[in-house]
Amino acid sequence: MRRTALLTLSALVLATTACSTTNPGRPSPSSGTTSTNGSPEDGTAVPGPGVPKVQHPVDVTRFKRAPCDALNATQITELLGSAVSGKSDPQAPAGPSCAWDSSDVSQAGVAVIFTAADKLGLTSVYAAQGKQYQFFQPLATIDGFPIVAYGVSDERTTRGRCAVALGVSDTQAVDIHVAQSEDNIGRKDPCDAAHDIASQVLSNLRGAN
Repeated sequence: MRRTALLTLSALVLATTACSTTNPGRPSPSSGTTSTNGSPEDGTAVPGPGVPKVQHPVDVTRFKRAPCDALNATQITELLGSAVSGKSDPQAPAGPSCAWDSSDVSQAGVAVIFTAADKLGLTSVYAAQGKQYQFFQPLATIDGFPIVAYGVSDERTTRGRCAVALGVSDTQAVDIHVAQSEDNIGRKDPCDAAHDIASQVLSNLRGAN
């Protein structure tokens, strides 16, 4: 699979890398969909059927070189507490990644992945709906940018985990993975938390352009 549901945040990037292969599907665009990349003949046109188009793409090249810049120190402190540093892996096969783990709170953490398994953006995630991803839930757009929660299974109430994919262009998605502390499981939907963090990430990405 292209992405993986959260296991533990300390092992998130390794787990994602281990599960990454090619895109889970090769959809072709539906009638009336404007393609910005590839062709219908080889199934690489984007956006694919039913996939929202990203109207104002954001260049994330700089963040692929320094993925931990996706969230600043103040934001991480508010999320996980002080003295939490990111673990960066710009060369991860799944895509440049950064994971932040709280050493003071059991299992709490955040990770951001600039997916590089393909150049299909959200089209790859939508193609896996009901297949690799039994949990699939489009969320409210963030200033017009589409975002969807996904997972091999729904772990929101059982494990306090959620992964979302934010489309920053028709060919590029940014994944945000959230694991709640054990005390917070069931108190707040982790996908709401992931959506809030995605908004912060997007603001940082756009601010650099």
